[in-house]
Amino acid sequence: MDRRSFIRKAGVAGVGAAAATAALAAPAIAQTNPKVTWRLASSFPKSLDTIYGGAEVFSKMLSEATDGNFQVQVFAAGELVPGLQVADATTAGTVEACHTVAYYYWGKDPTWALGAAVPFSLNARGINAWHYHGGGIDLFNGFLATQGLFGLPGGNTGVQMGGWFRKEINTVADLSGLKMRIGGFAGKVVQRLGVVPQQIAGGDIYPALEKGTIDAAEWVGPYDDEKLGFYKVAPNYYYPGWWEGGPTVHLMFNKAKYEELSPAYKSLVHTAAQAADANMLQKYDLLNPAAVRRLVSGGAKLRPFSPEILAACFEKANEVYAEMEASNAPFKKIWDSIKAFRKEHYLWAQVAEYNYDTFMMVQQRTGKL
Repeated sequence: MDRRSFIRKAGVAGVGAAAATAALAAPAIAQTNPKVTWRLASSFPKSLDTIYGGAEVFSKMLSEATDGNFQVQVFAAGELVPGLQVADATTAGTVEACHTVAYYYWGKDPTWALGAAVPFSLNARGINAWHYHGGGIDLFNGFLATQGLFGLPGGNTGVQMGGWFRKEINTVADLSGLKMRIGGFAGKVVQRLGVVPQQIAGGDIYPALEKGTIDAAEWVGPYDDEKLGFYKVAPNYYYPGWWEGGPTVHLMFNKAKYEELSPAYKSLVHTAAQAADANMLQKYDLLNPAAVRRLVSGGAKLRPFSPEILAACFEKANEVYAEMEASNAPFKKIWDSIKAFRKEHYLWAQVAEYNYDTFMMVQQRTGKL
């Protein structure tokens, strides 16, 4: 064979082999899925890094898993739309996705709240079990479909605190006439015990407490509450936040846009959302212990709600539920599922988990840990 011809043919073959190798080296998903760019509107400011950060975790995972093909741009509350209107903007197609808490929209229909948290429902572990394995995701999406949305759990704070009070609350009678910043469903319950619910934006709570415009305010928990300085003007820090035993933060998507995704992308959306869901709760569990220590050192006084107050709130909550079940079929369908799961969850929880945790807490209190 002519030497020049051999070299020329070998070179062509080499180029072909290199091209084939490059094609094999490229991630398979990059070859089979198009570039997608979405905008996501958050209900939270960047300063609340743990909650707001859930959307960033979701975005980062999608980008990394697709070699940059699936991009989700995250916008803080107010950058594109007001924080409490992000679900509406997603329904309208103004943005493709949002990161929010479903109970923000309970005024339109109380069924919204069931996807997030309602009084005396499940804790974070229980609500996640219901969502992922008790049919919760499908049930709630049956409702969200009527709003043009598809949703997945995308975070959880764990059981929240009961709020900051200027004065001690020792009896049910102490609630009468109390002006409290408390949102949505819980406000409807405590109103039956004489509380005057107030809807106040996060940035306005401190001055309202300082001036005495309100007597109390609930927010989230130690890590987030510390940033707002409530302990300086309302030092009595009550627990637990019985209206938010395990509030789910949702990633919601415009249903039509979600349905346009390839099966591979849909699978990745589910995986990234579940990772963001777990990551948020884990981060709060890491940060809250140190935050509550700092708050107590700064003057906060930890106080439990009395059994009398909790029992009265539980009774009033059940009255509200009975009224809603009688008048709202979609609400009843989902609430029936949660109630059935709740009964079994707390049967099991009091066996091994409760006894193990109680023993370990005794060891902590006696200085043995």
